Amino acid sequence: MNAQSLKVIGAGLGRTGTESLKQALEILGFGACYHMFELTMKHPEHLPEWEKLVAGEKPNYEFLFDSYQSTADFPACMFYQEFTAQYPQAKVVLTVRDADKWYDSASKTIFRGVPAPILAFIRFMGLFSKGARAALPTLVFAKEVVNNRFFEGRTDDRDHTKAIFNAWNEEVQRTVPPDRLLVFDVKEGWEPLCRFLDVPVPATPFPHANRGDTFEKDFLKRIKSDAKH
Repeated sequence: MNAQSLKVIGAGLGRTGTESLKQALEILGFGACYHMFELTMKHPEHLPEWEKLVAGEKPNYEFLFDSYQSTADFPACMFYQEFTAQYPQAKVVLTVRDADKWYDSASKTIFRGVPAPILAFIRFMGLFSKGARAALPTLVFAKEVVNNRFFEGRTDDRDHTKAIFNAWNEEVQRTVPPDRLLVFDVKEGWEPLCRFLDVPVPATPFPHANRGDTFEKDFLKRIKSDAKH
């Protein structure tokens, strides 16, 4: 599979159901889906390409999205305009959520960064695993681009952060042609997503993943799972 195969671009910010969208797209055949965990846990060697995007430079798309057909979550959502230009046939899914509920969830999860015990575990694993050592710079990058750049280092300011969230959703809807865009609340389930992507509704229930109350536990479980490979 080559870089020309990217078919679905997720423009929704983290904690709007992006992990659920990732799993749904993979069930529908639009996988693998590039989520933040792909960078931090599976492909830390991709970090220079994301750094190019942050710097306004063109990355090696062939290398970055080899074997991927879709994207979701940070950091990919931040570059939906670059991706829609690079992949003119791709469709865009903007996952949305009530701004207050989104902020409550984000402030307890992604805005906190990697919890100290988990970071200590990754550093410990780095003594034995090259992959774990390589993951550390990607975690630093994630916090820098999300908390400090995108949200301007003010994630503790509820009104400021919500304003950025709302402005982002408005910008996506303003800049993506209507025929290429689905504004999607994951609570809606399969029907609108499948209709937009022109695929049958699967028999399996729509996934609801990465809940805020199990975020740290799920994160640690994923680290341990990837460390075995």
